[in-house]
Amino acid sequence: MLSCVLLFLFSDLITIYLLHNKVSKLLFYIICITLPFISVSACLNGYFTALRKDSKNATTRFFEQFIKMCATSYLLSLFLPNGLEYTCISLVLGEAISEVLSCLFISLLYFFEKRKHNCILNNNKNFIKAICKISLPVAMTSYIRSGLSSIKQLLIPLRLEKYGMSCEASMSFYGLISGMVIPILMFPEVIINSFSGLLVPEFSYYYTRGDYNKISFVISKIFRITLLFSIGVIGIFLFYSDKISVIIYNNLEISNYLKILCPLLLFMYLDSIVDNILKGLDEQLSVMKCNILDLFVSILCIYFLLPIFGKSGFIFIIFLSELLNSSISIIQLKKITNFKFDFKNWIIKPFLALFFSYIITSFIFCTSCEGIILSILQIVIFYFVFLLISKSLIKISL
Repeated sequence: MLSCVLLFLFSDLITIYLLHNKVSKLLFYIICITLPFISVSACLNGYFTALRKDSKNATTRFFEQFIKMCATSYLLSLFLPNGLEYTCISLVLGEAISEVLSCLFISLLYFFEKRKHNCILNNNKNFIKAICKISLPVAMTSYIRSGLSSIKQLLIPLRLEKYGMSCEASMSFYGLISGMVIPILMFPEVIINSFSGLLVPEFSYYYTRGDYNKISFVISKIFRITLLFSIGVIGIFLFYSDKISVIIYNNLEISNYLKILCPLLLFMYLDSIVDNILKGLDEQLSVMKCNILDLFVSILCIYFLLPIFGKSGFIFIIFLSELLNSSISIIQLKKITNFKFDFKNWIIKPFLALFFSYIITSFIFCTSCEGIILSILQIVIFYFVFLLISKSLIKISL
């Protein structure tokens, strides 16, 4: 509610000074309405995650995305011809509708779940103190991170203008990277996200029992799975980015950035996994500090480098940010656990398997959508076969 009030009060200033009056402040009023619903959904998501009933969260996320797609598509069909402002309103309103309805949906799931357990409210002061000991430091660092993240997002187009780009060109380039390239690169992460959220209660369980051998064993398994998957996805984007860009956006410019940024997936996918493991090991503050450091360094680079190097400077900052964040997280994880990083089986062999897979599948030249899908399936199959031959794949049993 506090965030809602603050955003409402400062919507005029944000619209005028940061967005150059390109969009209406009505957008921020719509966002204000959704904030309490988002908060409630976050609490209930945490509740179901703690109970290891992530199927409830998965159902809610599916429901939310379905509503978002339907609402946004319908609103865009109505308002798209009316210009940029109405297009933005359609996007934000579609998001707001999905957030409100998903909150009501997960609240309903919580109501029936609560009846099963016959929950009794615990008013013990020590219990409240224990919660505050965790939540307040995390909340404070989250607010700092959120503020720095907002500054970062707003600063990028403004500093690109200092480079000499027009307001429209800088916003267009930023939108191309953050709204078109990154979502494609991060789309396969849905597979990793399907289990990464469950790592928090799983590692909390091992941590409270003091089972450090099990922690190291599971970390090694997860690292192996994530890296093998990431390298396979890198190959798909590296080899088929031209066709993917044309099919999805009919824009070959996207392809160049997909090729440039796809190697980062090795770090981006792994970073989300490592963050959840650290949270399960009661290192949530370390995760937040790492993220704050990353944002602080990124903001400094954006401020000083973008006016000099422009687009290439922005790409460099993305690389620097991801490498810094993931490296610090992995180093922190290594400090508190004794897991060993198998560079040969997790990195070298998978890349060799990917290379030989491409050599074989490159003899097939396809231009249709069906052909691309077939080519991707072929390279995935050969990649899997070569991983088996090189003994990079082992039986996954936790």
